[in-house]
Amino acid sequence: MSDELQRIMAIDDPYLLLREVTTRLAAAQQEVTELARLRRRVVQDLHAQGMSYAQIAEKAGLSRGRIHQIRHTGPAPEGAFLGTGAVTVVTPLRWDDAKKRPVVAMADMNSGKRLEELAKSYGLDVSSGHVQVSGEVDLNRDGLVVVCGPGMSQAMRDLYAQDPVLAWEHPEGEPWALVDRRTSTAYHAGADLEPSRPHDVGYLGRLSRPDGNGSVLAIAGIHTAGSLGVVHLLASDLSTLWGQVGERHFSTLVSVEYDPETEEPQSAELLCPLYLHDEEATA
Repeated sequence: MSDELQRIMAIDDPYLLLREVTTRLAAAQQEVTELARLRRRVVQDLHAQGMSYAQIAEKAGLSRGRIHQIRHTGPAPEGAFLGTGAVTVVTPLRWDDAKKRPVVAMADMNSGKRLEELAKSYGLDVSSGHVQVSGEVDLNRDGLVVVCGPGMSQAMRDLYAQDPVLAWEHPEGEPWALVDRRTSTAYHAGADLEPSRPHDVGYLGRLSRPDGNGSVLAIAGIHTAGSLGVVHLLASDLSTLWGQVGERHFSTLVSVEYDPETEEPQSAELLCPLYLHDEEATA
């Protein structure tokens, strides 16, 4: 029996006991989920290296059937792209003059809900939050997935500024653009060009938290359709993205074609390479 379990069992106050047991059960369930994800990942990695299930079973002291079961059941390893254990999906609040209160734009709401559904499908616990109208947001939290561009939050603008390759630029009097410093290419939203077209550019990156004690998965479009397109790409191709970047810091741009009436993405594909920041720092 663990020391933690003995401590909880010794609590006399029934209400405190109930609260402690509930909290501990939630933490234990997250741990079980992540251990199962790690176990499946190890089996997949060994198999990808050329080992048969029989060889893995023999080395691990397990049956071949058990190894095969592990390979095909439990939470998929690529869920760790979004976070481990629990994630918080954060979307921006905007001030609505007509309603005289903060609201979430429909496209941002859709992005947030779809990210929550995606995270839940990988066995992650999910909560939600908001970037305040003022732009304030606490980025020094575990498991953050933030859908917000630099124009709505100084905290997010500072976060994006650490990217060694991709930059948000907003010349005075001009619309926002995303710039690939490696190629000196500036990308603009189709809605900001003449003639306009239903095309947007989205940013996707894993960046260091301000306190240096973790990461933030950052998503934004030049317009809201770009954010929705990035989420569409994650939902359709998370395994490939995970295979290329794992849990490393990275960033990339996404080209999004969308329905002009609904802003629903019709296609979303990478516009540039997946830039790994540790490699860029030494280039």
